[in-house]
Amino acid sequence: MIIKLALLLVCTAFAVFLLVDFLLWLAIPALPNILTQVGIALFILAAVLLLSAGVFMILKLILTALSTYLSTQQRLHRRLLFSDAKQQQLKQLFYFRSVQLNYFNDLKRKNLLRANNKAHLKALSAAINKDLKQLKKELSTVHYQQLQQTHQQCLKQHDVNALLKLQSDIATLNLTDDV
Repeated sequence: MIIKLALLLVCTAFAVFLLVDFLLWLAIPALPNILTQVGIALFILAAVLLLSAGVFMILKLILTALSTYLSTQQRLHRRLLFSDAKQQQLKQLFYFRSVQLNYFNDLKRKNLLRANNKAHLKALSAAINKDLKQLKKELSTVHYQQLQQTHQQCLKQHDVNALLKLQSDIATLNLTDDV
């Protein structure tokens, strides 16, 4: 409606300017100056009308958006979205913390297993050394050195199974010597 009114004012201003040209052609002296001022006023009035309508529409849109934003329904919707996002964040945090705990527990378990294997290897090596020292007098030097060399190789390789086999071999040697 306002745009139609503004267009009507612009068309009227053009009609007034055409009338001014016609009056100038007829050589009427005072009337064209007054009508030119009226045409300019009509143009300015149309521009002011369009600008004020634009400002009014923008203000109306801003107030509508603001009232919608501040409404109870939108506030509850935002609160629900916040709660959902917080719950999602807590789920992710729980997952990543459980992954982290599993990683560190696995790392501690491996370290404990490594330390236990090292202690077991050390105890087994000490038992083998003790058994070899007891059998040193009863074994030939070559056989004793061979057993000692096998013992050192198994220690370098950290091969617990080979050390257990070596200990059982030494134990069987010890039993055969006792019998």
